[in-house]
Amino acid sequence: MSKAVRLEGITKRFPGVVANDDVDFEVEEGTVHALLGENGAGKTTLMNVLYGLYGPTSGRVVVDGEKREFDSPRDAIDAGIGMIHQHFMLVDPMTVTENITLGNEPRKWGGLAVDRKGAREAVVELADRYGFDVDPDARIEDVSVGEQQRVEILKALYRGADTLILDEPTAVLTPQEIEELFGVLEELTAQGKTIIFITHKLGEAMAAADEISVLRDGRKVGTVDASDTTREGLAELMVGREVLLDVDRPPADTGDVVASVSDLVVDDDRGVRAVDDVSFELRAGEILGIAGVDGNGQSELIEALTGLRPPDAGTVRLLGEDVTDDSRRRRIEAGMAYIPEDRQERGVVMDFDLVENALLGSQHSPELGPRGRIDWPETRTHAETIIDEYDVRTPGAATPAKSLSGGNQQKFIVGREFERDPELVVASHPTRGVDVGSIEFIHERLLELREAGVAVLLISSKLEEVQGLSDRLAVMYEGDFVDVVDPRATTESELGLLMAGQQPEAADGADAGTPTEADEEAPVDADAAAGGERA
Repeated sequence: MSKAVRLEGITKRFPGVVANDDVDFEVEEGTVHALLGENGAGKTTLMNVLYGLYGPTSGRVVVDGEKREFDSPRDAIDAGIGMIHQHFMLVDPMTVTENITLGNEPRKWGGLAVDRKGAREAVVELADRYGFDVDPDARIEDVSVGEQQRVEILKALYRGADTLILDEPTAVLTPQEIEELFGVLEELTAQGKTIIFITHKLGEAMAAADEISVLRDGRKVGTVDASDTTREGLAELMVGREVLLDVDRPPADTGDVVASVSDLVVDDDRGVRAVDDVSFELRAGEILGIAGVDGNGQSELIEALTGLRPPDAGTVRLLGEDVTDDSRRRRIEAGMAYIPEDRQERGVVMDFDLVENALLGSQHSPELGPRGRIDWPETRTHAETIIDEYDVRTPGAATPAKSLSGGNQQKFIVGREFERDPELVVASHPTRGVDVGSIEFIHERLLELREAGVAVLLISSKLEEVQGLSDRLAVMYEGDFVDVVDPRATTESELGLLMAGQQPEAADGADAGTPTEADEEAPVDADAAAGGERA
């Protein structure tokens, strides 16, 4: 089998940083090759060299046996290389067809006008050829994230891509959409396309790839056959040490009630009821997890708790004080830390450097903002502490947040919030987009906070995360808690049924508290059980 892509001795230097250090990398034609590594290991930089976004400091790019020099992505596209970025580059008000053909529209009348009918027919034919289920007339703003990703892939295929680079393609997908993506990759390789899959997720690399190459600190440390490796072995290659993949959670020693929610009602942006009469208490030294298919009110619940959205009814109390109508500043001062679901929209200001981002939420504190004036030397020290303690890979505190990888942005946000010395941590998808070593680190810090008597509300789409960390687990469906269970005594199968709005005993007549042999051997994909959307 011939090589679709070969990178020889690629080195890429930035001021103060060697992002890629003499990397050799090759991909067999018609295969899926995963590029695995920690945040900041150099994965995306290496692929940006292949895609023409960066020129290598040294080394050679070979495509289909021919040495190539790319001055821009247009050169790479002309050579049959396409790249689907983690954050999609689509125009929301435009249709699927318009986005796919944008800049390359078929013309009529001697090139004077766009052939809209011809463009639509070309998109329909392309989607049918690869088995993609897309509506050519739908507007991007009206379709799901998974459908948007398929549009990005079709856009690359429309431009003649034979090798597709997917940068963290599962970061924003539900489990059901991830399975659909893997089916798409199988169809593409069956038709001769080559896929390079950038990821830090061990299980997905093993499930989707034929071969896996691992980068660590800018260097390639190995290439393995995906069918002949283990999660533990890949984790050790990535991190350079043995990694604890399973959470070791001692019994909880709970204290007084830290947060209480009573009869909370919240409407979404459309005025539709998103949270419907939810009540719960959260104690010191306890982690309460919330599981559910995205779109069942979790986001609106967290926004109401953290002061980002006013509730329509109900009460939120923190340490016995009513904070229902209090501002974000007041809640922070009262001891609430918040790791937001969307790090780039609500976690950092992308154009601010890390010193300025470390200040966010603490600009009125006695430590960093005494007497209404910012103590910048102290703020810089605070930022450097976060960088050091949370292993944020960056040239320094003066680096803009937008220059960091998504995972390093996440680690910085987690560090800033944990360093507030909080009484309550609201952690919404705290390990989204971070690598296995960082996941282990964040889990350990959450358990340390719990041990120190901090109350933690954990929202995550990862069932293994909420099951492993939570002392109690609330399952949310259509805006309400359908049950609160012991996560250690509940199987993934039972959680999947609860997330679909069904009680396990009602579904099969079995005792919900007693896992069956079949349950343990064949966990259910919870999003698939729920049909991937709210009923």
